[in-house]
Amino acid sequence: MKVSEIMSNHVITANQREPVAAAARLMKRHNLGVLPVCDDSGALRGLVTDRDIVLRCVALDLDPADTMLREIMTRGIRTCRPADGADAAAGTMRREQIRRLPVVDGGRVVGMVSLADLARRSSLSMEAASALGDISGNIRRG
Repeated sequence: MKVSEIMSNHVITANQREPVAAAARLMKRHNLGVLPVCDDSGALRGLVTDRDIVLRCVALDLDPADTMLREIMTRGIRTCRPADGADAAAGTMRREQIRRLPVVDGGRVVGMVSLADLARRSSLSMEAASALGDISGNIRRG
């Protein structure tokens, strides 16, 4: 099975020069936990999560209206391509301990694949099941 068959292809992105507050509003409006962050040409430059906003902006007393996404986003992110196998994406997610993987084609974000996307498939392979177990096993319950 290919990533293109399981990914979410409705992706909301934000520009790296947008303020954190604008990204937070987008995330709220679309019920998202992560936003791909792109440059002016649409190329993926990073990701910002709701956790990034809290820990890298709010907790440091930075003003979300004046702080740009490029200042708090996670860089050097892993990606996959639409034609990649779902097992390969699951392996990357397991190795990197990540729950979401941007799907990029020609430098542009065309989708996102998540652990939930992998878990929803009835034909979940051993690689995907292992990734799901490994990553979910690292969640600490308080």
